[in-house]
Amino acid sequence: MAPMTAEERQRRIVSAARHSGSVDVTALAAQLGVAKETVRRDLRALEDHGLVRRTHGGAYPVESAGFETTLAFRTTMHVPEKRRIAGAAAGLLGDAETVFVDEGFTPQLVAGALPEASRGRPLTVVTASLATAGALAEAEHITVLLLGGRVRPGTLATVDHWTTKMLAGFVIDLAYIGANGISREHGLTTPDPAVSEVKAQAIRASRRNVFVGVHTKFGATSFCRFAGIGDLDAIVTSSRLPASEAHRYSLLGPQVVRA
Repeated sequence: MAPMTAEERQRRIVSAARHSGSVDVTALAAQLGVAKETVRRDLRALEDHGLVRRTHGGAYPVESAGFETTLAFRTTMHVPEKRRIAGAAAGLLGDAETVFVDEGFTPQLVAGALPEASRGRPLTVVTASLATAGALAEAEHITVLLLGGRVRPGTLATVDHWTTKMLAGFVIDLAYIGANGISREHGLTTPDPAVSEVKAQAIRASRRNVFVGVHTKFGATSFCRFAGIGDLDAIVTSSRLPASEAHRYSLLGPQVVRA
């Protein structure tokens, strides 16, 4: 049997990364029957094309217009890190009385921390996320406004003109925003144009904007840009983002919190 071409190998590597969430150089070399250096060369090429991000000993897939992880998958990745981020982000609530909570697992964890952070005072939470609305529906002192629209099956969140029109009618004190990628060059990005519109409208409607996301989001770029770094008042991530990189982001305007 003829050996696989580089294109075929790389296609299989991307498929494996998207199926499992990450790939390992040693395991790939064994599966593909090639040297580790060949796999590393393939990963470099895939990273250059924006399909994966390399790590020490492997890589993980970059979300794009053609690939996005589901909410269910996100609940299994970096969970302790996301919980620390959520707690720190909820600590930025201040005297906000109205809060937007974005779709995604980390914003959902932020929402779960809001009842304690608000110390029993009334709070109105606006969200496009069915999961977040359900989690807060019975919380004391919290009123939940669920934005209407088309529900995306992978993330269980509403999008399209119904959602953005409803958001445009609000003036919100604080928004907790997620993204599939954040970079100094391209700002905040996400794969789906419909999701991008909701996020952009939330940022326009809010007096303060806080990005919440794990260290793996940094330096990644997806299809649709919905905000610049300067549009953010704060960035909350984990201590796994190097302090030097956090400082570079802070020079663009936002406070950077490493939890």
